[in-house]
Amino acid sequence: MSGALHPLAGKICLVAGASRGLGRGVARALGEAGATVIVTGRSSEAGPRTDQRNETFEDAAREVEAAGGKGFPYRCDHVQEREVDALVSWALRRFGRLDCVVDAVWGGNEGYDGQRYPDGSAYGAPFWRRPVARLAQSFESGVYAQLLLARAVAPAMVQMRNGLIVTISLDTAEGYLGDVVYDLAKASMNRLTLAMGHELKPFGVTALGLSPGHVLTERVADAGMAGETTESPLYAGRAVAALLADADVARHAGGVLHVADLARTYGFVDRDGAQPARFSMSEH
Repeated sequence: MSGALHPLAGKICLVAGASRGLGRGVARALGEAGATVIVTGRSSEAGPRTDQRNETFEDAAREVEAAGGKGFPYRCDHVQEREVDALVSWALRRFGRLDCVVDAVWGGNEGYDGQRYPDGSAYGAPFWRRPVARLAQSFESGVYAQLLLARAVAPAMVQMRNGLIVTISLDTAEGYLGDVVYDLAKASMNRLTLAMGHELKPFGVTALGLSPGHVLTERVADAGMAGETTESPLYAGRAVAALLADADVARHAGGVLHVADLARTYGFVDRDGAQPARFSMSEH
């Protein structure tokens, strides 16, 4: 393999929540760069699928292979501590280390049809009209899953004094995200990223958040919202690949970085060759 064409050859990566959406795009982009990618999710060819969707983590692993990397599928429910610990133990036994872990787990939109959630509430409805149970689901599949994965991988990375942990989220610094449940979940994830970045940096490990735009995921396309999107899942994936290849990535520890800003810093483009601008919820 050419180092120029495959700058991440020999890197061992784990992408959690990669059956579809942003996780799948990240896994593919890491494959493009020549990485070995462990692809996890719940939707399997051999078992249950989230919301009865067609996409599976086995498909995503094959996309990694087709893109030029090495894909390894692994079934994991990332809100189950034992399953997360078993996944990380297997990965360390199989590969000896983890250079990069990407958390793209997010179940907050399960059952959403583009208009309403299964409980009948609409995105952006006033907080007094949103069932509180929705918040518990978003927190479990967001910040709780984030913490489970990070605490499972951190000891090995700290021992190596090297590693990158990326959490896919959405920047909340610019203001309210337009929905109380979504905003609270993402703000909590970003705060955990800040804490992880602070505590891991002295040990040579970098934790950071990644904020994409309005991404054309399979769910978004099925909801008839493709025309509102700004970018493909591959755009965020190429951001992760660029960060992993950056020897000075530690300068970003604890921060939430915009994919569009990183595209201009590192010079990568989206699937169609474009460089979509930074996305702002307040403008949409």
